[in-house]
Parts: sequence; C-alpha cells; structure tokens
Amino acid sequence: MNIVGFESSCDETGVAIYNTDRGLSAHVLHSQVSLHSQYGGVVPELASRDHVRKISPLFRAALDQAGMEAGELDGVACTVGPGLAGALLVGASAAKGLAWTLGVPFIGVHHMEGHLLAPMLEAGWPGFPFISLLVSGGHTLLVRVDGIGHYRVLGESVDDAAGEAFDKTAKMLGLGYPGGPKLAALAEQGDTGRFRFARPMTNRPGLDFSFSGLKTAAITALRDTPGYPELAADVAAGFQDAVIDTLRIKCERALRQEGLTRLIVAGGVGANQRLRRTFKSHFAKQGVTVFYPRIEFCTDNGAMIALVGGLRLRAGQCETGAAIIRPRWSLEELPALPGSAGP
Repeated sequence: MNIVGFESSCDETGVAIYNTDRGLSAHVLHSQVSLHSQYGGVVPELASRDHVRKISPLFRAALDQAGMEAGELDGVACTVGPGLAGALLVGASAAKGLAWTLGVPFIGVHHMEGHLLAPMLEAGWPGFPFISLLVSGGHTLLVRVDGIGHYRVLGESVDDAAGEAFDKTAKMLGLGYPGGPKLAALAEQGDTGRFRFARPMTNRPGLDFSFSGLKTAAITALRDTPGYPELAADVAAGFQDAVIDTLRIKCERALRQEGLTRLIVAGGVGANQRLRRTFKSHFAKQGVTVFYPRIEFCTDNGAMIALVGGLRLRAGQCETGAAIIRPRWSLEELPALPGSAGP
C-alpha cells in the first residue's frame, strides 16, 4: 500500500509517502523558523496560515519525488493530535478531503506515536521491546514500548518540557528563536564546571521530570554573578549538562526498573550532540543499546506519520466521518495492534 502522511501539529509542514512493502518513497518538509523568529516563539495563528499556504505544494512535491500520481495512493494519514488546534485543523481538513476525493481510507495519527515508531524507518532499528525517551520542545516522556499501540507511560514532565526549558533559557540569554540549538552551540564554548545546577527530581523515587526550576536557577545565576554577560557561555554549559544528566539518570532508572537494555531517543532534543556523546559513553559501559533516528526523523516530519498510518491501515484500522482533532491526547488511549508486541 502507498500511504501519504501529513504533519502540521506545530511549526513544520511535512508530507511523505510510505509504501508498506518497500519503505519510504518521498519525504518533504517546510520549517516555519524564519516566520516565527521575529516574535521569539511560535505564533499559532501565523503557523496555521502558513500550513494552509504550504500543504498543497508540498503534497505535489511529494508525489513528484515518488514518481506517482495521486490516484496511486491507497490511504491517507494525518496527525490529529496532540498539537496546536488551528494547525491540526489545517492538516486534518486537507487530508480528510483528499481521502474523500480519492475514495481511500483515512487514519488519524497520534503525533507522539509517530515519534515512538520513527526508528522503524531505519534499517537496523533494535526491535521491541524498548524504552523510549521522547524529548522535544513540547514533550518529555519516558515510555515502555512493547509493540504498536502497546505503550505504557513511565514518566513525564510536570511543567516545562526539556526543549521548552532550553528555548526559554536561550531567550533570556538573548539568543533568539529557536533557542535550543543556539544555547547548545553557546554551551560548547563554556566551562561546564563553573556552575553546578541541581538535577531536578533525581533525589526522589519515580520517573517524572521538572525543568521549570532549573530554567529559573540558570537565569538567576547569570543575573547575580559579576561578569555578566561574559559568563553566559558558562551558564549555558552548566544548564545543558544539568538537563542532559537529569535525562540520563531517569533513563537509567527506567531501564533498570523495566529490565530492558534497549533505549531509543526520539524528538528534536535527541539531535543535541552533547546528549548523544554523554549517552553513548555512559550506556555503553552498562551494555545498553542506544538508538537514534536520523536527525531529519527526530524533528517533526510527515514520514513518521505515513509510517504509522500505513501500519494501522494495513491492520484494518480506519476512520469514518469527520476528521476529529485532539489537541490533548494520551498515548495510552491508542488501540494496540494484535500480534505486534515483541518478546
């Protein structure tokens, strides 16, 4: 089956075509970074309007890249949640309209399930079961993944997500938007030993995260230390190390709790090079396999949505009636695919 997937949950418009026998056929993406940078963050109304402008041209580009006609599609998948309501509506309306026009089934996809299963786009992915650290601008989750739809959330952020804390701290450092990559670059120039910030919620049981206080501590340290702004790089380095160390400690705890030795890091923060080096060095000593999707599949994209849509449509799942968006939606509400669980 040829499945087209649409992603428009926030500030990236993604369209991809996935063949359930041969793999990914096309993958195109438009980022809105330049649109939102002047405002210091995502403006939902502007995001929605830009999705409207870009989604049809990207769909045509994906068809051209795959060397296909629209009539060769066997199904349409689209992110319907969680995300920004207006942005979700754009993608869902376009996708549902396309499915109706072509007379093919439609499947609404959970955005986070796309990230969880994105490793399946890669050759050599480690297989089920595994622990997934899903860490991005909007989400920080630890999930046990036993198969498609077999998800158990072990821990999540009780306030700011890790990527959100990166962006807010970067903004207060005057680094602009998107802040996460800019803070990471600045941190590479800093002294990691000058500022030692707490590793929040690691001194108590459980797998939940909290990064709001860490963000505040970093800004307070910068404001109260003589030598500002020359010490900004040192603050950035200390902040980044605290976030990464907290994520590492929680991952280690989750792996031990669940008795697993496979860890997958997904989401935009998974592209952080310091995080990758730290995890590689630490977990190799413990016999833990750490796997990352390639960078283009860590951030939001249509390929992961087309993949999930193809897997679920092939199993007979589809939706009738209007495309219902779900800006808030728990992973644990998703139906499991029979026979998809690992050993």
